[in-house]
Amino acid sequence: MPYNGASNGSGSGGSGGGGSTIVVSEGPQNKKIRTGVQQPGENDVHMHARSTQQQNQQQALMNKSNDDLRRKRPETTRPNHILLFTIINPFYPITVDVLHKICNPHGQVLRIVIFKKNGVQAMVEFDSLDAATRARENLNGADIYAGCCTLKIDYAKPEKLNVYKNEPDTSWDYTLSTGELLPKPPLLGPGAAFPPFGAPEYHTTTPENWKGATIHPTGLMKEPTGVVPGRNAPVAFTPQGQAQGAVMMVYGLDHDTSNTDKLFNLVCLYGNVARIKFLKTKEGTAMVQMGDSVAVERCVQHLNNIPVGSGGKIQIAFSKQNFLSEVINPFLLPDHTPSFKEYTGSKNNRFLSPAQASKNRIQPPSKILHFFNTPPGLTEDQLIGIFNIKDVPATSVRLFPLKTERSSSGLIEFPNISQAVLAIMKCNHLPIEGKGTKFPFIMKLCFSSSKSMNGAWNNATNEGMIEKENDGDGKVVEIYN
Repeated sequence: MPYNGASNGSGSGGSGGGGSTIVVSEGPQNKKIRTGVQQPGENDVHMHARSTQQQNQQQALMNKSNDDLRRKRPETTRPNHILLFTIINPFYPITVDVLHKICNPHGQVLRIVIFKKNGVQAMVEFDSLDAATRARENLNGADIYAGCCTLKIDYAKPEKLNVYKNEPDTSWDYTLSTGELLPKPPLLGPGAAFPPFGAPEYHTTTPENWKGATIHPTGLMKEPTGVVPGRNAPVAFTPQGQAQGAVMMVYGLDHDTSNTDKLFNLVCLYGNVARIKFLKTKEGTAMVQMGDSVAVERCVQHLNNIPVGSGGKIQIAFSKQNFLSEVINPFLLPDHTPSFKEYTGSKNNRFLSPAQASKNRIQPPSKILHFFNTPPGLTEDQLIGIFNIKDVPATSVRLFPLKTERSSSGLIEFPNISQAVLAIMKCNHLPIEGKGTKFPFIMKLCFSSSKSMNGAWNNATNEGMIEKENDGDGKVVEIYN
């Protein structure tokens, strides 16, 4: 606030030498007034004016600072017996059973609802505010599993949760049941279950600094073993503390036509795929988080510097990042698809279990592809037409004799390796309508180990390399790599 007072004698003027200059604030600007005769106590007036001006300026700054704080202070949600859980890096399945096990030691849990609109979030209703407060204070910032599934917990706004159906993956009302879930494979390793009373040791951070929290070496639970990923369940991942990460950089992709699904169709042949993100600042570049570093090594070994279509070659290398963070609002690629996509729950991952992984033969790219899980009545001409529609014309097709009426399989050859790679990216996991079937067949492709159609045919028939596998949708498909 400016000082508006004036000293006595400030109005008398003169031109004599030896006068003094005092600063008096008049309005927004300071004026220097020179007096010819030094007035008694003029220095005192000068000091008083300057001191008062500084005090007023400090007070004005303090008032402005307080006003800014009041304006910027976020509106906090009042304490509630319902908590909102946000799970950061949900690399393992988050079910009502998991949330119940970590929350129950702090108080009685009434209802749990899980939703996945923006990542993985859940609301947990306790029987009292005290129980909810204890849970928030002890769990906020903790990792459910070591190095992942980090909890960010806030008070929720609803007064009550509505559960319409008890589902282990989405919602549960413990007031309408004993609290025991339907029988299913255990999520926790031996000895990981909590005792009936008393909370286990937690690695927590305060609510103010949870974003900057370091990854703790242990989590609230042991990593689940033998869990087949579901809708939000990821594949097996490398622990974050490991030196070599599971993220790779992919350069040289066609900016106008590439997208996350096409890249997934190619790299899924060498390991499970967790997440794919295209970079906005560098066109034709993507980051891919695989299931582990071994899968990245396979991609580097077999896909680095391979040609794709009529364009250039792609380059693949390890990234300095160990994990990809979720992108809530990804930008759109030229084909209007999102630049980020999660694949941890995709059934098209081919290494979800040891038995399934053993059926995959790791092969370098070749111009001959093996196709399987196609409709049993599919003809060679129809298959060639499908690839023609996708602008990757094939030179020849050979169908294997039907071992079952459920699906068909065979070989398809392209002019060169670059066209075969492009065919994998465009047509792998392509839905094909079948006659008299309710759901389409999801055609699967992989590289063949043979360099000629006759060689591949002889290998398949003479060595019995055609195997059967259930594709997860109730159909038996034939696998050949």
